[in-house]
Amino acid sequence: MTSVDKPTPQAGAQAEADQKAVTQAALFDAFGGIRGTLETMLPGLLFVMIYTVNKDVKMSAIAAGAVAVLLVIVRLVRKDTVKHAFSGVFGVGVGVAFALFTGSAKGFYLPGMIYGAGLGVAFTLSALVGFPLLGVVLGPVFKENLSWRTRNPGRKKAYTKASLAWGLIFLAKYAILFPLYWWGDATQLGWLLVALKLPPMVLAVYFTWLFLAKAPPPIDVFAEMEAEEEAERQRKAGAAGAAGHREV
Repeated sequence: MTSVDKPTPQAGAQAEADQKAVTQAALFDAFGGIRGTLETMLPGLLFVMIYTVNKDVKMSAIAAGAVAVLLVIVRLVRKDTVKHAFSGVFGVGVGVAFALFTGSAKGFYLPGMIYGAGLGVAFTLSALVGFPLLGVVLGPVFKENLSWRTRNPGRKKAYTKASLAWGLIFLAKYAILFPLYWWGDATQLGWLLVALKLPPMVLAVYFTWLFLAKAPPPIDVFAEMEAEEEAERQRKAGAAGAAGHREV
């Protein structure tokens, strides 16, 4: 490599900064950002607040379900993306159904706790078997799909570390919550769930950003497919032109 080809320290620092910015933007899009996270917290917070005051499971559950639906309606009216809001409505809806069916406030929390613990197991196992779940989730966001598995070992390693971090964080969270679900008070469980909603998520996303920002850039398979399609069109156009010349 000649001296002209060598990247300058400034260029290297700029490339690293760009990679961090792209990774941060993609993670915000994938996990809903601050607004999406707060929207997922609000129904549960409303439930535990109402239940703390009057111990009315039915009123608490209906209020939580109503505010979850309202958040989706607001997004639809504003023509914002609703994928995170809809997933939140589904989770709250299952919790509301469990609470009304069992007549217990703990029933509102149980489906989400089972789902979260299951995610912790899935993330951990996927990392251990070499098929990190986070890579499957974020691959389309970074326009790399599953190319990281065979063509980008640095990113596969980063996804493995990040998936393991998610798994261990989730498992630690529910190792704290399930004993309280079995033997504790429903109100205490509700407030602890609210308190533990955001910090573990922020920590997991931070580790994801940390690992991916230092990983090689993703391979844009969409751009590759477009380039291949364009090359095929040009080849066909060239072949048609040559055939026309031969006929003349």
